[in-house]
Amino acid sequence: MMKSLLFYVSFLFLMPLANAAEPEIWMQDDWDYAIDGYDTVAYFTESDAVKGDDRFVTEYKGVNWRFSSAENLALFKADPVKYSPQYGGHCAYGLGKNGVVVHGDPKRWTIHEGKLYLNLNFFIQKRWQGDKEFYITHADAIWPRALSEEIDVDW
Repeated sequence: MMKSLLFYVSFLFLMPLANAAEPEIWMQDDWDYAIDGYDTVAYFTESDAVKGDDRFVTEYKGVNWRFSSAENLALFKADPVKYSPQYGGHCAYGLGKNGVVVHGDPKRWTIHEGKLYLNLNFFIQKRWQGDKEFYITHADAIWPRALSEEIDVDW
């Protein structure tokens, strides 16, 4: 009886958490900054994944973003939508293939048609690059609903 009661109380407490919406900007629990402190502008200006510096920080969409230079910080502040990773830094393949929201690795990135996309890992990135138009089209169709809804994809 006690086990049943404990299970029931645990279920009531944890169930609302299972349906909680994912945050728009993906953050790992031990991260202090969006995309693990990588400079999101540097992907565009240096074609490289560059760690930011604590001297150059701003807040956008409730999350701190770090940059490697004052110039990159200024570029981001002028147009954060241009430099922010698509899908809040969630994996572009997972979203476009299965409608699932999983984290993107800031070291597994692609700029396509002026937009930054992150992928879960090297192998997923290779798959995504094989048919990125398909994955982008489908991810765009369900983003940001996928943050708060279970998406049943039929593609």
